[in-house]
Amino acid sequence: MAEPKPTDLHLPPKKRLLSLDVLRGATIAAMILVNDPGDWAHIYPPLEHSKWNGCTPTDLIFPFFLFMVGVSIVYAMETKKQDIANHSRMILRAFRRMVTLIVISWLIQLFYHPSIAHLRIPGVLQRIAVVYFIVTVLYIKTSTKVMDWIFAIALIGYWLAMTLIPVPGVGYANLNPETNLGAWIDRSVWGVDHLWRESHTWDPEGLLGTIPALGTGLFGIRVATWLKRKDRDDSVKVSWMFVYGVSAVVLALIWDLFFPINKSLWTSSFVLYTGGLATIALALCFWLIDVQGREKGTWIFVVFGMNAISAYILADIVPGLIDFWKVNFNGHELKGTQYLYQAFIAPHFAPINASLVRAILFVILIWLLMYVFYKKKIIIKV
Repeated sequence: MAEPKPTDLHLPPKKRLLSLDVLRGATIAAMILVNDPGDWAHIYPPLEHSKWNGCTPTDLIFPFFLFMVGVSIVYAMETKKQDIANHSRMILRAFRRMVTLIVISWLIQLFYHPSIAHLRIPGVLQRIAVVYFIVTVLYIKTSTKVMDWIFAIALIGYWLAMTLIPVPGVGYANLNPETNLGAWIDRSVWGVDHLWRESHTWDPEGLLGTIPALGTGLFGIRVATWLKRKDRDDSVKVSWMFVYGVSAVVLALIWDLFFPINKSLWTSSFVLYTGGLATIALALCFWLIDVQGREKGTWIFVVFGMNAISAYILADIVPGLIDFWKVNFNGHELKGTQYLYQAFIAPHFAPINASLVRAILFVILIWLLMYVFYKKKIIIKV
């Protein structure tokens, strides 16, 4: 199998971290899996987001990816940032990438719902883009110590703001979906027509929640900075990564007692909990793959990992393209994806299994499309 080119965050070949590609690829596969079931009414509980407080395996996917954005920034920019004259060019490149990702997300929405009046302004790609840009600037322009302080201030400040500042129109601080401070800010800034379509009163990727999300990216930078140290053996690095990860999880569970772990609010305890688990996962992958050399089969995940953002975007677009195909089935006109599910999958499996089978098949479809890029060593630089 030919060696792939660097990942979508432009990691230099000589410093490429295979374990990062593998973990990122597995994360993207999981993201596509949970985003594309056959029937939203029939989903295995572990593949659903928590209703509010708490954390399911599905809730780990997005923060794991943001964590790896932070890790990738270090591996991509550590050498370049030593040249101060290059800083402006690096920041401009990061800004352009942020804008590109945001515009792509909006264009995908308009592809499915061609109405600017109801365009959702926040979103997953938007948060990835903003966190990537701000964390890149912090990494280029500040020291590790300063970033540690920003990390602590972001988490503690967000906790105090969400639990102490009275919400206008409500009169007291609270952590409920529609009446918390973040929801009020989003309605005030964007308006209800530009928020998450499932509610129109709050958004899980809102403005205020971006502050602790920066902490997730900075968590990744801190871990990558430790991982790249040349004065420590790999065994020591891995040991301390496990210590960091477990410590963060323990602190998160303590903080959860009075600031619950919550993905939609991206609470500070959620940052520590998911960052700790992501650190443990990366430590395990690093030890097995990069240190022990157990690379057999890793290319399966690298197919996604080398073009992670592109795979995610493609997974958003493909269903819409299939739906241009309309079919009369049992007296009803169905979109292409509905017909394929109702005619070939649902009749052969129980509802929950059918929904899961459809999701798995869709992951395989996107993987096959990305495999073409992998074989041809094509990297789509979004």
